[in-house]
Amino acid sequence: MNPDPTWKAVEPEPDRAAVMTDRRAQPPRTDPTWQPAGPDVPSALAQQPDPLQALAAADIPAIILRGAYPPADAAGLIRRLVSHALMPDPAAPALAGEPRKRIDIGTSLGNRGGDQEAFLQHAAGTHALFSTLFDGFQNPVDTMYQSLSALAGGKQVLTAREPDGRRYGPAIFRIHYGDHAYAPHFDSVRIREQRLNYAVSRFDHQFAGILCLQNDAPEGSSQTIVHRCLWTPEVRPRLAAGSFHSYAAERNLGCCPVGLNPGDLYFFNTRCIHEVPALQGNSPRIVLAVFIGYSPNDPEIFVWS
Repeated sequence: MNPDPTWKAVEPEPDRAAVMTDRRAQPPRTDPTWQPAGPDVPSALAQQPDPLQALAAADIPAIILRGAYPPADAAGLIRRLVSHALMPDPAAPALAGEPRKRIDIGTSLGNRGGDQEAFLQHAAGTHALFSTLFDGFQNPVDTMYQSLSALAGGKQVLTAREPDGRRYGPAIFRIHYGDHAYAPHFDSVRIREQRLNYAVSRFDHQFAGILCLQNDAPEGSSQTIVHRCLWTPEVRPRLAAGSFHSYAAERNLGCCPVGLNPGDLYFFNTRCIHEVPALQGNSPRIVLAVFIGYSPNDPEIFVWS
C-alpha cells in the first residue's frame, strides 16, 4: 500500500489570511473552568465516572493520557516509516519550505469515502500493512484501542465495519510539514461529510483520538485548541468567513489548548469547534489518529480513520 501523497479538505477552507487576522484581533481565551480529564485512565475514571459521556456532553474538553506509548518506540517507528519509504526523511532540506504538505499513511474516509468499494479495498491494504509494520515495537493501534476500551464502561471497541463485515482502516498516520495548520472547524461523518451510506453514520457522537509520535519543536507545541462551542448551524457562516474567533469573543466562549509530548494520547469531541496551530519548528508533526463513533445506548464503539 502506498501512502496518500496529498490530502484535500472536506469543504472549502476559509481564507487563511482572514483567519489569522481574526485570531490576532481576538486571541483564544483559555477557560480555567473547563479542564481535561487525566493524566491516566484511573485518574480520568476517578474524575469522571463515565468519561466518554462527559466528552459527548462537552462537560470536559478532552481526556489526556500522558505517556500512554513509549517515546523510544515512537522514534523507532518514525525511522521505520522512513526506511520503508512511507514518508520522506524529516531531515530532507527540501521539505522545510514546502507549505502545508501532509502525508497520510492509512485509509482516510474523508479523502476516499466518495467511492465506497475503493475505500474498503484500500482499507484492506492498510490492515495488511499494519499487520507487520509494528513488529518489535509496542503496537500503537492496540494502545489507542485498549485505552479507549478502558474508558468505555464495558462497551465493545471495534474497528468500524460495514454490515457485510468489511472493515475500515484501523488508524492513520498523519505527517504534517511546512506551515501546516487547520482553521477552526468541526468533524462529523453525519453532519459535515454527510456520508450516510456508511455504517459509522449511525452514531450520535463522533470523537477523535490522537497519539503524538513527534512534535514539530523539541519543547513541544499545542496539538489542538478545543473551543467550548459545539457546532450548530449558527456557527457555519462564521467558520466559512474565517471569523470564528470574533464569534467566540462576542459570546465569551473559552477554550482548552492541548499540548502533547511524544507518547501522549488524547481523545476529544470533534463536534466541538477545534483548530490546530501552524507548526513552529523545523521538524514535521507526526501523529497516529482515529475517529470514534459513540452513542450512549449502543453497546459498540466503532473506530476508523
